Amino acid sequence: QVRLVESGGGSVQAGGSLRLSCAASGYDESSSLAWFRQAPGKEREGVASLYPGDGATRYTDSVKGRFSISQNSAENTVDLQMTGLKPEATAMYYCAAGRPLVRNWSLIRGQYHDWGQGTQVTVSS
Repeated sequence: QVRLVESGGGSVQAGGSLRLSCAASGYDESSSLAWFRQAPGKEREGVASLYPGDGATRYTDSVKGRFSISQNSAENTVDLQMTGLKPEATAMYYCAAGRPLVRNWSLIRGQYHDWGQGTQVTVSS
């Protein structure tokens, strides 16, 4: 049984940084672990994904160069380091586990079936 628990959300000013953690267990090695976010009134969008098996990562264009997804094997977490935060990053952030049919689909919501409860990130201007 897959279990995903997010932590690390909070409030920061624009330009600041936050590090989110997802305690993940029960997934198989061929899975993708990803971070999604959903702002009020908007669709849930993929932010970053990681294949723990080979470390391959993928990012949505708007966060490239500022966000970094990584696996902490010692603590069994998948972390999202966010820098240069902008007010439009304000959203609930969710950790997800799944097996996308195609690796290029690893930021598509429908490819994931297991989700955490989310952690709120608020960026003020």
